[in-house]
Amino acid sequence: MEMQALPGWVDPVAKVFVVLAVLAAIAVAYDIYGRGYRQRAASVEAVWIISALWLGLFALPLYARAGRSHTAKWQAEHAPDQQVSLATETASGSLPGAAASTVSHVLAVPFVLATGLSLFSVPMYAMIVIILVLAIAMLFAFEYSTANRLKVGGMSVAMALVVATVTVVAFDVGMVGWMLVLHFTEVLPSPGSVNFLFLMQIGNLLGFVAALPVVAFLLKRGIKPVGARDQMAAI
Repeated sequence: MEMQALPGWVDPVAKVFVVLAVLAAIAVAYDIYGRGYRQRAASVEAVWIISALWLGLFALPLYARAGRSHTAKWQAEHAPDQQVSLATETASGSLPGAAASTVSHVLAVPFVLATGLSLFSVPMYAMIVIILVLAIAMLFAFEYSTANRLKVGGMSVAMALVVATVTVVAFDVGMVGWMLVLHFTEVLPSPGSVNFLFLMQIGNLLGFVAALPVVAFLLKRGIKPVGARDQMAAI
């Protein structure tokens, strides 16, 4: 298919947003590793840095509220803040699923392009299946390990798999839906270009928003045995 041209404003906006997102990720990484506001698991630190790569500057206030403020160093420097709203818990609790899907895209896109793999003769369909499987596997590992390391009720293998599956599927309603729109309207730019990265960042945001109601439901019903704040800061 011949790719249709994107609107002229996409290219400059994409360049600015991608640069700001990289700077935001560097700022979060510096705060964690340079200033010593270390989380209690490397996986959680990775989630915050990856989140900044697609949320851009919007990641910084969320990190300050639900990331840095729950580290051991910050707690030693300030009075512990135990009041965290459901909105903040839901937002931070959605980040691991978004990070898993982001990493899955990074792995699946070049793999499909390099191997020529397709499903029903459409490479995009194969890419979607690989992304879904990888994201569920990574989020399952995160949910199961964090919940049981906290020892707050724990989480069974089956429940961790259910939580990971419904979260990733909800995320992909937004993210994969956006990819399909770009694919079938023939405006998806070549992978690796700044415009492609920017459009994937938009897809991540749409997936994040789509997953919020699911994560809020899991938290309110106690299906997640601990709050999102604790999963992201207390493991």
